Amino acid sequence: MTELEGAQSKRPTLPVALTRGLNGRCPNCGRGHLFRAYLKQVETCASCGERYGDIESDDAAPWFTILLASVAAAPLYFVFQRLLDSHFILAMILLVMMVVALILVLLPRVKGVLLSAFWLSRQASDSERAGE
Repeated sequence: MTELEGAQSKRPTLPVALTRGLNGRCPNCGRGHLFRAYLKQVETCASCGERYGDIESDDAAPWFTILLASVAAAPLYFVFQRLLDSHFILAMILLVMMVVALILVLLPRVKGVLLSAFWLSRQASDSERAGE
């Protein structure tokens, strides 16, 4: 078995890599952290040495996060509107607080999933180039 085949066999599958990214872990080994701060990704994994500093998710993570939060916020609006019919302001304050909390929880997880997907696609393209 060549070194390239050994590296390819050790590469995680898409569901495994995405799950690791969702948990904020290195998609390659699953042991190291993917972020050094709330949304600041590490340059390299402390456990396996895989580099992540050159992967950019740009605005994709906020866009997907807003999409997911708005899907959750639409039904909540109608529930709060029905429950707090006479207290519109209170309903809107509760809705905004819940959506902001949801966004703050989802944003690093969505970014982790995107970084894992970008990393995995980079690995696939690197192995294709090496095979040529």
